[in-house]
Amino acid sequence: MVKSITTDLDLVFHSLADSTRRSIVQMLLEQPRLSVSEIAKPFKMSLVAISKHLKVLEKAQLLHRQKQGSFYYMSLNAEALQSAEEWLLQYQRFWNTRLDSLKNFIENTEENKK
Repeated sequence: MVKSITTDLDLVFHSLADSTRRSIVQMLLEQPRLSVSEIAKPFKMSLVAISKHLKVLEKAQLLHRQKQGSFYYMSLNAEALQSAEEWLLQYQRFWNTRLDSLKNFIENTEENKK
């Protein structure tokens, strides 16, 4: 189970490490269902290059692909981001605790100077 979660995290972070793929995810947040050609339109790259980016996102299970007629439509699978969010929340709690401690230290130090 731990290996599966680690693998999922690795795939999610790897897929989101690229600005083009992050842009695709953002596009699908704003418009939940887009064709591959609609996704490719704002980018200055070939459909083949966009398809490679989409496959990376699909491998991380961030996208669902549906075929309708001769067109493929992509939609975001936000559930795949949950493991990454949970991992990041651990560090958010850690840093919030540290920053709260630093704030208390500074406030106590300033009060002692008065």
